[in-house]
Amino acid sequence: MSGEPKTLDQFDITGRSALVTGAASGIGLAYAEVMAEAGAKVTLTDIDAEGVALAADRLTHEGYDVRWDACDVSDLEAVARAFDHHVEAYGGCDIAFANAGLDVGDGFWSPEDKRNPAGQIDVYSKEKWDKSIGINLTGVFHTVREAARVMKANTHRRGGSIVITSSNAAEVNEAIVGVPYMAAKAGVKHFMRHAAYELAAYGIRVNAIAPGPFVTNIGDGWVKKNPAAKEAWDKLVPVGRMAETYQIKPLALLLASDAGSYMTGSHVMIDGGMQLGPIKPLDD
Repeated sequence: MSGEPKTLDQFDITGRSALVTGAASGIGLAYAEVMAEAGAKVTLTDIDAEGVALAADRLTHEGYDVRWDACDVSDLEAVARAFDHHVEAYGGCDIAFANAGLDVGDGFWSPEDKRNPAGQIDVYSKEKWDKSIGINLTGVFHTVREAARVMKANTHRRGGSIVITSSNAAEVNEAIVGVPYMAAKAGVKHFMRHAAYELAAYGIRVNAIAPGPFVTNIGDGWVKKNPAAKEAWDKLVPVGRMAETYQIKPLALLLASDAGSYMTGSHVMIDGGMQLGPIKPLDD
């Protein structure tokens, strides 16, 4: 035990820097908040320039060292610029969250418990497919690509941690979620494993958080706006409820910090038990 770091000290990321995509709201904002709370300097990025500016302004007024950048993760040049600006501001990049994502909707089953004609594979919108894959899969590639570039270039520090937001949709079938989202998240899972395998030699860890149903603004906040959708998700979760974004913060800090130093290539589920199978009600 002598000479070993204290357990809680391993979660301290004071002096490190983190970049988070999709940080204007929801899970991305929760990542940015916990990074700042644990001592990191943080760049929040999002395609929603107004929203991410407001989020960064609030954190600044709370006393944290944060900045923001507008960034569409489907645009490789925009992602590269965001990382370059981050390095210019903070001297390097230790932690990156490839989080930005969207749900274009139209699963083949509706929250009202019936078939959804617009969600059937044989009529599914190609435009929605392209948009979903462009953000949810290609956008992750762009972010990890640029994170690896700047982390490899660090001369005064070795390695880094990349955390990707996947989904329990990479593991289980969800009828009310659109087919391109399911395909993208399955691709994200294996891409993460490949990136972790390649980048381990450089001291760069790559892991993924796989959330189940969280109450966020994804899909234009459709769960918040549609009580039937919220009720449908609550019924699917064995613990009986959707999650709030603050509940993802401890896991994010584990993977970003030295507390997760022996973790790479992990696809960590945080889904209230949904991967275990359909909920089994108690007998009356």
